[in-house]
Amino acid sequence: MSQKHDEGLSRRERQIMDVVYRLGEATVADVLRELRDAPSYSAVRTFLRILEEKGHLRHKEAGPRYVYSPRVPREKARRSALRGLLHNFFDDSRETLVAALLDDEASQLSPQELENLAGLIERARKEGR
Repeated sequence: MSQKHDEGLSRRERQIMDVVYRLGEATVADVLRELRDAPSYSAVRTFLRILEEKGHLRHKEAGPRYVYSPRVPREKARRSALRGLLHNFFDDSRETLVAALLDDEASQLSPQELENLAGLIERARKEGR
């Protein structure tokens, strides 16, 4: 895997990765069909090539087409992105990160979500994390 894997993704790169993760594998045409405000065919092809160079995707040839798939399972990519976010914006403080999420008026949590979070915290306490 490329050492560039931890490079950040642009908004468009993230959108394309979401499509590939959702579909499992995708061609340029698949990505174009799935994106709402899709750029040109050649732009999508370029983004896919860049994502492959960064180590996020791999491709296989299927006739004249390239079929792209993720190099890393989505959960592992999420954890890596979260570690970067935690380090870069919250000084490695999980408490500050969670407080920011809870204080954000735009993401008001439902009673069920709060209950689920309380359960996760309790489980972490019991497991000694």
